[in-house]
Amino acid sequence: MIYSSFFLFYHAWFYAHPHIIGTGVDMYSKINTAILEGIKTRPIMVEVDISNGMPTFEMVGQLSTEVREGKERIRTALHSIGVILPAKRITINLSPANIRKSGTGFDLPIAIAILQSIGLISEESCKNRMFVGELGLNGQILPVNGVLPIVSDGIDAGVFEFIIPKENENEGRLVKQAKVFSFSHLNDVILFLNGKKYVESPMEEKVVREAIIQKDFSEVCGQQFLKRACEVAAAGLHALLLVGPPGAGKTMLAERLPSILPPMSEEEQLELSKIYSVCGLLKNNKSLMEQRPFRAPHHTISVPGLTGGGSIPKPGEISLAHNGVLFLDELPEFQKSTMEILRQPLEDHEIRLVRSRMSVTYPANFLLLAAMNPCNCGYYPDMNRCRCSPASLQRYMDRISQPLLDRIDICVEAPSLSFGDIHPKKKKKEEESKEIQKRVLECHQIQCERYQNEVFSHNSHIPAVALEEYCYLGKREVDYMESIYEKMSLTARTYHKILRVARTIADLEGKKQIEITQLMEAVCYRNFDSKFWGGQE
Repeated sequence: MIYSSFFLFYHAWFYAHPHIIGTGVDMYSKINTAILEGIKTRPIMVEVDISNGMPTFEMVGQLSTEVREGKERIRTALHSIGVILPAKRITINLSPANIRKSGTGFDLPIAIAILQSIGLISEESCKNRMFVGELGLNGQILPVNGVLPIVSDGIDAGVFEFIIPKENENEGRLVKQAKVFSFSHLNDVILFLNGKKYVESPMEEKVVREAIIQKDFSEVCGQQFLKRACEVAAAGLHALLLVGPPGAGKTMLAERLPSILPPMSEEEQLELSKIYSVCGLLKNNKSLMEQRPFRAPHHTISVPGLTGGGSIPKPGEISLAHNGVLFLDELPEFQKSTMEILRQPLEDHEIRLVRSRMSVTYPANFLLLAAMNPCNCGYYPDMNRCRCSPASLQRYMDRISQPLLDRIDICVEAPSLSFGDIHPKKKKKEEESKEIQKRVLECHQIQCERYQNEVFSHNSHIPAVALEEYCYLGKREVDYMESIYEKMSLTARTYHKILRVARTIADLEGKKQIEITQLMEAVCYRNFDSKFWGGQE
């Protein structure tokens, strides 16, 4: 479709300036844009040179296929608004040339650079502005991934005005310091750069927040011990493993764990939104991720699906669960390589993906919640119902390696529910999520104040060198842990996990120092290791 307003403008300009196109004078321009590297970006300069020579349209700068294909989209889009490229040698360079360029967001900046080169747009109107967007063949500007980090990092690079697709408007305006101009058609961009007044969307339409109804802990019957374990896990962001027969409520508890986590801070919301922006998972009517994510991948997921991957690495499930919950149901059914890949992110709270062309780091600070049956049939140690042989039981449990188990702070057994737990006339009124969340929030505030001068902010992240300071034990407590260490054959890592969990329990109870009672509860969250993985009842 040809927009008549610009068509008339172009031809009036052309007949008024016939000396510009078709002369021997070289025409050069440059436009700012950016490329994604994880959730960070790198500034890219689009350079266009139009000079005498054989009529060609060349693009250089280590380009991927979708970038190279952009020249046909750009040529056709310009033609649709009445711009005929001059019969000259057109060279486009995306600088720096040693960085691999991918994605379709270069279409708009290249088109604008060409229009600037032939004199339809002034250099001054493009100065200190960054452009990003894909072009349709009719000149329509289509949305692209990663606008939020592009705008956010652009501010840090000294650019404060951004030309982006209309459908990316809400996420672009999440960066308060930025001045964002959004358009749906190339013709609108040209008219704006040539002086047409921009009409900004009403404030209330910038970000429409979507209400989400969360599942509540009061809907789970019984299982008070498991609920307590979930509360402790949420209070200190401890990894949690639930082991129990089918129908014990493991999945129900997992789905409700986000409802007792504290609300995310603005910084956490923005960081999570950047990850979802890179993946193209931000909806136009919900550009800010306000709710903590709950990711529950199927056990058939591959390693790249969990960690992220591709020639241009994209975030995986562990990064999409950042600042939220990663739920792995039927844990032994996951591929062993998939499970073992979790060991490093659980310790470092980030995942580094190295590929031949680039390496990126994605945040992965998630609360791991895993669930599993105690055996293949699911009913061990109830020997009246369990039909698994000792060898079969051992093979099933051996799917979970000891190094991975050592990285899980809390391991609890989920017993079968009794009739009194589920019958409406016999069951007790259950505590609501908001009541549990209040205690968890208070515990988080205690930790924030305690670790305000540290690089970590939660008990589960206390490094081993700081345990003596933050998890101090008196003589009585030391003697108790010494006996437990020998009796349970603990590893150093498991011992440290118990101390961190005890610290969280003490915070929940308002204790400044860890006491015997908190240590005993923390040990209870590990004492079934020998039952299932040690071959003992």
